Amino acid sequence: MSVIKPFSALRPHPENAAKLACVPYDVPYESEVRAAIAMNPMSFLRVTRPEAEFPAGSNPGEQETLARSIENLELFIREGYLVQDDEPAIYIYRLSVGEHTQTGIVAGCSIDEYDSGLIKKHEKTRPDKVKDRTDHMIALRAQTGLIFLAFRGTDETRKLISEETAKPALFDIGADEGGVSQQIWRVTDSAALEKAFAHVPALYVADGHHRAESASLARRLLREANPDHNGSESYNYVMAGVFPAEDLAIMPYNRAVKDLNGLGKDEFLTSLQGTFIVTRTSEKRPPQHGTVCMYLDGDWYSLRYNVENVREPDPIERLDVSILQQNILDPILGIDDPRTNDRVSFVGGIRGTDELERLVKSGDFAVAFSMFPTSMDDLFAVSDMGEIMPPKSTWFEPKLKDGLFVHRI
Repeated sequence: MSVIKPFSALRPHPENAAKLACVPYDVPYESEVRAAIAMNPMSFLRVTRPEAEFPAGSNPGEQETLARSIENLELFIREGYLVQDDEPAIYIYRLSVGEHTQTGIVAGCSIDEYDSGLIKKHEKTRPDKVKDRTDHMIALRAQTGLIFLAFRGTDETRKLISEETAKPALFDIGADEGGVSQQIWRVTDSAALEKAFAHVPALYVADGHHRAESASLARRLLREANPDHNGSESYNYVMAGVFPAEDLAIMPYNRAVKDLNGLGKDEFLTSLQGTFIVTRTSEKRPPQHGTVCMYLDGDWYSLRYNVENVREPDPIERLDVSILQQNILDPILGIDDPRTNDRVSFVGGIRGTDELERLVKSGDFAVAFSMFPTSMDDLFAVSDMGEIMPPKSTWFEPKLKDGLFVHRI
């Protein structure tokens, strides 16, 4: 079963929602955060990325940035930008861009289920990033961003969500600069939704592994500090957006590498022969699974995995990101652990192949790889095995926005 729990959200007043809504804290570069805050002082990035308010190059300490985050959250509440709902609810959250629409719920999900594996993950986390968000949650006593969970939709969940979205929305945010529009409904009589999700066998972390792990660690620390802990406290639940898999779209997560590990261009291309069929191409995005597009020295190449190397692989080995890691990044470019090696950077698919070209042309990177996207079936298969994908295997769009829901703990 999957436990979902209504909660009283700290949320925007409808007239402020469009200005408060922002991308998740880990998506924009610092320069983009500074520009967003300068253009819109009501951006919730002032709470999630307060370091961008300090002068460039000043390197404020952790306690200084956390204090600024607390100050800004209190300011938003005091000014009425954010209001506290007076009764618990489950929220329906719809995002639309172009012809794509996804509609799910926002609720508290059980950290016990996350810790026990009923909420399934597919990525490892980095301790430094977990500590950063844990410190943020504990300092603010709030979860300020959504974990993004997926599930296999059922007739009952579809029916209930459809019934609620036929009613007037709590607020409706028109298309932002990325073309994403959002609608939110509040469901205070949530018993039917809770019952329907009790029949959903498992939830899957689609995006937000570090937030989920941070919520688990924050719960442990708060529980240890609470002699009266009884399991009903709000810190036992993590705020999540939960969406049916059939609604979701995965984009590729591309890679760029700073150098060729001491190889010359021709030597590097020769090293790919045999494992891959290498041809120059005008295509910048792989047309199918088993093909990677590579940008090197002003040219695009198609790397098609040689059929002679193909056997019946397990769900992890068949991933294109695994093929790249096991056949190029590790043995040729010397990147054995892409989670910790600073010679590789991950570029979200939303930035497109133009960003890959820009990185290489800048001279800061020697080669970039454009990937075919991982599928939801791949994600479910790996998660159901209790296995881990290579880091940054999936990029979901549209991103769930920060600033629309805050869960106070």
